[in-house]
Amino acid sequence: MTLAIPRISIASAPASDGFVDRRRLRRLGLRKAVPFARLLGVAVLVGAWAAGSHFELLDERKLSAPWTVLTTGWELFRDGSLAENVSASLSRALIGLGIGVVVGTVLALIAGLSRFGESLVDGPLQLKRAVPTLGLIPLMILWLGIGESFKIVLITFGVIVAMYIQTHASLTTIDKRFVELSEVQGVSRAEFIVRVVIPGSLPGFFLGLRLSVTGAWLSLIVVESVNATDGLGKMMYSAQNYGQADVILVGLVIYGVFGLVSDAAIRLLERKVLSWRQTIAN
Repeated sequence: MTLAIPRISIASAPASDGFVDRRRLRRLGLRKAVPFARLLGVAVLVGAWAAGSHFELLDERKLSAPWTVLTTGWELFRDGSLAENVSASLSRALIGLGIGVVVGTVLALIAGLSRFGESLVDGPLQLKRAVPTLGLIPLMILWLGIGESFKIVLITFGVIVAMYIQTHASLTTIDKRFVELSEVQGVSRAEFIVRVVIPGSLPGFFLGLRLSVTGAWLSLIVVESVNATDGLGKMMYSAQNYGQADVILVGLVIYGVFGLVSDAAIRLLERKVLSWRQTIAN
C-alpha cells in the first residue's frame, strides 16, 4: 500500500530591508498650544452676559449690560477720575508686590538652604499662613493708622506668604540624586546653589509669583475700602452706596484685565527662563 504524502508549500518570506515595523504611537500628551486660547472662556462668559442683557434675563439695576459698562468706563476715563484711581491702585499694588516678592524669596532661601534657618523662619511663616491676612486689618490700623503704610504692609504680608510657600517647597524637593552627584563631583557649595538649587527652585518661584500677583489684587480691593481717598476699591465702594452697578463692574473689569495681563506676562517669562524644561505642556 502506498501512502501519498501531501507536499506542504512554504511561502517565501518577503524580503526584509532590515527595519522592524513598529506600532504607530498614540500621542497622550497635550496638543500644541493655540495662541490666545485662554481667552475663549472669557469670550463665552462675556457672550452669555451680553445675551442675558439683550433678552432682558438680567436685572439692569443689579448687573448692567456690557455696553453700559463700556460707556460708563469711557465717561470715567474722559473726566480723569478713572486714570487717577487706576494710578493710585497700581502704585500700591506694585510697591507691596515688589517688597513681598523680595522678602518672601529671601526667607525661602534662608529656610531652604539651612536647617537652622528653617527652624527660625518656617514656624512663624506657617503660623502667618494660618492667620488670614485680611484678619490683620484691625491690628494694622492700631499700629500704623489708616494711611498708605497700612495698605502697603497688608499687601506685602499676603505676597510674602505666597512666595515663601512655593519657593521653599521647590527648594526642599530637589531630587537628592543631584545633591549626591554634586558631592561626588566635588562641587563647592556656592556653585551647587547657583547651578543646581536655584534652577531647580525656579518653577516654584514662578508659581509663587503668579499667586502673589493674584493675592496683591485681592488685598488691594479690601484695603482701599478702609478710609481711602482714591483707588479702584474706593471707587467701587462709593458706587455701592449710590447703587451704581455699572461703576462697580468697571472696577471689576479693570481688575480682571490687570490679572489676565500680569498672569500672561509671568507665563511668558517662565517659558523663556525655563525653556530647558520638558513638560507635558511644552
